[in-house]
Amino acid sequence: MKRTLTLFCALLLAPLTAMHAAELRLPSIFSDHMVLQSGKAVPVWGWADPAEEVAVEFAGQSQSTTTNADGKWRVKLDALEASAESRELVVKSLTRNRSLKVADVLVGEVWAGGGQSNMEFDLKAITSAAAEIEASANPTLRQFHVLKNPSADAPADDVPGHWTVARPGTTEDFIAAGYYFAKSIQRELKTPVGLIKVCWGGSKVEPWISPASLASVPALAAGAKNMDAMSERNKSAFREWLRQTQREDRASGEVSRFLNGPVSTDDGWVAVKDSGPVSDPSLPHYGAFWFRKEVSLSARQTGAVQVLQFGPTAQFDQVYWNGTLIGERSVDNFTGLISVRHYLIPPALLKEGVNQLAVRLFAPAEPPGFSWFPSVGTTKMLGGWMAKAEYALPPLDADGKKAVPPLTGQHVLPGRLFNGMVHPILPYAIRGVLWYQGESNTGNASLYRTAFPLLIQDWRQHWEQGDFPFYFCQLANYRAKTTQPGESVWAELREAQAKTLSAPHTGMAVLIDTGESEDIHPQSKQVAGERLARIALANTYGREVVFSGPLYTSMKIEGSAIRLGFDHLGGGLVAREVPATYDVMRKAGKTAPLVRNSPQSPLEGFAICGADQQWVWAEAKVEGDTVLVSSSQVTAPIAVRYAWADNPTCNLYNQAGLPASPFRTDDWPAPAVKN
Repeated sequence: MKRTLTLFCALLLAPLTAMHAAELRLPSIFSDHMVLQSGKAVPVWGWADPAEEVAVEFAGQSQSTTTNADGKWRVKLDALEASAESRELVVKSLTRNRSLKVADVLVGEVWAGGGQSNMEFDLKAITSAAAEIEASANPTLRQFHVLKNPSADAPADDVPGHWTVARPGTTEDFIAAGYYFAKSIQRELKTPVGLIKVCWGGSKVEPWISPASLASVPALAAGAKNMDAMSERNKSAFREWLRQTQREDRASGEVSRFLNGPVSTDDGWVAVKDSGPVSDPSLPHYGAFWFRKEVSLSARQTGAVQVLQFGPTAQFDQVYWNGTLIGERSVDNFTGLISVRHYLIPPALLKEGVNQLAVRLFAPAEPPGFSWFPSVGTTKMLGGWMAKAEYALPPLDADGKKAVPPLTGQHVLPGRLFNGMVHPILPYAIRGVLWYQGESNTGNASLYRTAFPLLIQDWRQHWEQGDFPFYFCQLANYRAKTTQPGESVWAELREAQAKTLSAPHTGMAVLIDTGESEDIHPQSKQVAGERLARIALANTYGREVVFSGPLYTSMKIEGSAIRLGFDHLGGGLVAREVPATYDVMRKAGKTAPLVRNSPQSPLEGFAICGADQQWVWAEAKVEGDTVLVSSSQVTAPIAVRYAWADNPTCNLYNQAGLPASPFRTDDWPAPAVKN
């Protein structure tokens, strides 16, 4: 089975090798429906024979070069004008009589959307987005989806991925924050927009940084070395556990009997539910299992690459589409029990009408089943699932379950996501990056102060396009409300993000008013996208738009009070009305009464302290372009904090309706931070 997948991937994605050196090939990001960046040189690259002369033709241009000894080539198209005209990009061999074409190419604004789950959060996950999706047909708004592809050994040359055009049936899988960002800038610029979806839920910042850059910072280098060593230890321990308990996967022999044979109860197949571990008494709890289903596709679904996504409850999987292995997860490339798989189905394997989907789950320590039912694009694979045990493994008692060694998901290891998901799209011309990440780094905000600016520097260096715009979301409010002022790991991470604004051409969308106390994935992605768009319209596109809420700049002690100064007044400071309730979980319609901490104060969220560093809630009010903060409990104040909590109650805005970023005037070590 592994040989089949290796051959499939080599033909579709892998770097040039002697086996297919003669192929004239482009990376997957240069494919039908792509958007090229306007107004700057556009690199185009690929593979052919060594010493072969290759020309790229587009929009009246022709640029040529000769491949190197490895068969790699690269040219640069001169700066292109934005155009919604659908055109072809042609690559020709001037040495041999062959060519390839990329159809339906537009020119406009290209933005990469990176980070973890709140950037990966797609439009269909917003409970109120049905009307938006239904009206989303837009041939000039497109997305390239970089599929999840960690790489441990070396930077990958290519990655599974595909472009899609916005319309009902595809828009559901667009990154929600990016979609609303694109709509906002399109309204102003009247130009095509291409998004590049390059994100992975639960990822820290370190996996997105190149190994070379990580190695340049001792603390990050040490962390990477420790994580890599832990991963290898865990893999070795898991393999040894499999060996000692005689639970190693057995050679399946001829798989065609499971792929192509009859699916009937007479042959041992049983009907199973769409999600959750199988519970049929005729099936064992552990072993190797096959799940089969017929999938009907329309003609429209067969005309382009599709993505199969699902989440298995068992550790390891192999997925076949119409008899061909399209993806697998093993001990070596394990990405987590709750990690949703994304496997590319090339057009050659897609048939109008009935298709055969077969999933083999090897379950040595967890029962088989689907934690996330499979889907192709937005078509859910519901109903009609049949399962059969290939072989059974003996049960595990409670002690046996506890003894199962953990495996480290490859997506959490430093450098892996840069190698496998970022490097393959370099140096595709982009305008800039949108970033939403940090939740997984809240345990060590002090290190994030180094790692996040390093990521920006690293990507700019490798992209070879100068200090392109890098606009990011500050973490939203989350977790339970607190009644006493104190320390907060989420506030410290927000502070680390804010300090990154010192890097050139950066911008921060403050989301402290968009979160939900019981959902780390707030539904308000429209607000996030539109606030990012304000930053881009003002700073990248030169529009007269207020793009930031108030940012703290200065403090002055005035007797028993402290006066605070701010930038980005946006027409003036405002104490917005404090609502009677706050959001607990929007998708469930759940709210809770809001109990104010400073009910007599126009401004909520301010705390003050004296030399004893004992924080108390303060009264605060707007006075002109400043805020005056005081408390009857602190007669000699020395420091102020604002919105310094995981889920603060706060209401300082500017006249443009943008919230102030959380801040503190002190720089005392934060005892809440733990590595």
